Amino acid sequence: MRAADLELLTTVGLPSLHPDGSWAVVATSRPDLDADANVGQLWSVALEGGAPRRLTRGRADRSPAFSPDGSAIAFLRPVDGRPQLHLLDARGGEPLAITAQPLGVSGFTWSPDGARIVFAARVPEPGRYGTVEGLAAEAEPARRFTALGTKSNGLGWSRDRRTQLFVLEVPSLDAEPHYDPAPRPGDEPSGDAASRLPEARQLTFADADHASPALSPDGSRVAFIASLHDSREDDLRSDVWELPIDADESSEPRRRTDEHPLSIVDLLWGPDDRLWFIAQDLGPTALDFVARNAALHLVDGERVTRLTDPDAHDLAEIGAHLSQAGPGAVLAQDRVRGRVPLLRIDDAGRVEVLAAGDIEVSGHASAGEAVVVALAAPDSLGELARVEPDGRLTRLTDFGAAARSTGLVAPVELEVVGRSGHPVHGWVAIPPGEGPHPVLLNIHGGPFASYGVHLFDETQVYVDAGYAVVYGNPRGSAGYGQAHGRAIKEAMGTVDLDDVLDLLDGAVAAHPELDGERTAVLGGSYGGYLTAWTIAHDHRFRAAVVERGFLDPEVFIGTSDIGGFFADEYTGREAAHRATQSPQAVVDQVTTPTLVLHSELDLRCPLSQAERYYSALKRNGVETELVVFPGEDHELSRAGRPRHRLERFEIILEWLARYIPAST
Repeated sequence: MRAADLELLTTVGLPSLHPDGSWAVVATSRPDLDADANVGQLWSVALEGGAPRRLTRGRADRSPAFSPDGSAIAFLRPVDGRPQLHLLDARGGEPLAITAQPLGVSGFTWSPDGARIVFAARVPEPGRYGTVEGLAAEAEPARRFTALGTKSNGLGWSRDRRTQLFVLEVPSLDAEPHYDPAPRPGDEPSGDAASRLPEARQLTFADADHASPALSPDGSRVAFIASLHDSREDDLRSDVWELPIDADESSEPRRRTDEHPLSIVDLLWGPDDRLWFIAQDLGPTALDFVARNAALHLVDGERVTRLTDPDAHDLAEIGAHLSQAGPGAVLAQDRVRGRVPLLRIDDAGRVEVLAAGDIEVSGHASAGEAVVVALAAPDSLGELARVEPDGRLTRLTDFGAAARSTGLVAPVELEVVGRSGHPVHGWVAIPPGEGPHPVLLNIHGGPFASYGVHLFDETQVYVDAGYAVVYGNPRGSAGYGQAHGRAIKEAMGTVDLDDVLDLLDGAVAAHPELDGERTAVLGGSYGGYLTAWTIAHDHRFRAAVVERGFLDPEVFIGTSDIGGFFADEYTGREAAHRATQSPQAVVDQVTTPTLVLHSELDLRCPLSQAERYYSALKRNGVETELVVFPGEDHELSRAGRPRHRLERFEIILEWLARYIPAST
């Protein structure tokens, strides 16, 4: 596939199953170059076959959820750029907007009787974020801080717009629509549309973010995830809390977790009145997040039990969530060697693999005996499939057909024994023809993340341009156990550097069609870090691309949205020790032509990281260029404006063609 084919890449969100198990609804999303936006709608998918049917025609509809009786579907649709709750009759019809939150809605859940919806929404401080008509952002009062963690990538300032929980009564979809009265002489203005929506009552008020609302089986209580403890400004801990559904500002939440410091990922309230949640252990400091696999926990009364072994399973893949799987059991997703299988876990901690193979499960739902998954695979970024009793998967959609029609290359899996005897797992994607092909060494971000088996636009675009691509999961990556991930804690640029170079050498040795004399290295975020570190220590590469990199741990501490803990935990707390792992400290050793690519609004790895690195390269006489994308944040390559994503590919390919041209 070529760079312009990125608009053929369709992903799917979390599915929702009708209570009778006969059909599901799922949201799709894809980049659209004409709209210069990610667009998508809701689709109905019958489990017994038949073509999927588009249910809605919004620009970016997402997060569908059936009501408990299956009569309605709630979902999020942008209104003036802000996602608002809408209701749709499950039989079809026109959606009804039911919220008009100033900053939009971020998540929601139905009450068990379907009479109410609890949702999460950011609440702006009075006078900020457009709450005063005509008051521009630059005219707002000064912000005053007394703690770290003041902003978030993709959001901006966060402390003056905390996420709170609200409850509203669900209106009838059969009610008479509202009609604006025709004006009469002397009439007063009738008010805006928001005044005609169901009244949402605020449930939480603390100066903290509240997430993942879950309602008790009788609908009288709501549980949620929040950091409400006294030391919350100094650690990463979160807890499960509970409030009555009729709570007001004077209500005190009840903590349902114990004193053990955890970082909680998702929450589910089971029909037997027990709470299930996924969480990472943060160690005695409540800060040690590095390569901590997430485990399943169960709250039964006052007792909290960990059900799964974090050394055996990691339930914290991006998008991790829980689904009920009958009495006393839940569904969760694992991550293992670039795959994400589906697990069923019961209240005794017994783990059953329901679906596995060359898939990455990104969502799941069950109703009765029916189980569906959203998944990515080597030939598609997003499909909905039914899980059969024997573990087979029956695909119910074919959203990947358009991308497949462009011609995809199947990567070859390989494992290389490195210089220390440690195995390094990865893949090599090779263009058609005898070669020899120039080779790109791709390094993923994270670092506690991983490359996987799903259709990867980066690989396919570079292969189409005539480059072989080597990519894998060095020590520090997820999916290979906690020890593998923690091997680079306070030792970045050591064994991880060995692993990526050994993988490259092993791929070249195993595939004579690869030209080991014409190589380039590129990566983003942590991959940008390791790319910059690599070219300071190994000078074989003819070109490099350092993208959105973690390049200067010292400056990162005071500027990144995670700067209050990330550099300390990964590179240590002593400045001298951090410097031994800093690409900025060894930039004078770089001679490789290097493209430095960054986003203007990146708050994860702020633009200053790129600016300082680029300036040093330039002052040292290294061939270099700095590219800055306006209006984009750390997620440019995955979720940025489609035209910027296309331009990014074109710039990288042009840079590579200067130094290692490929014949296509």
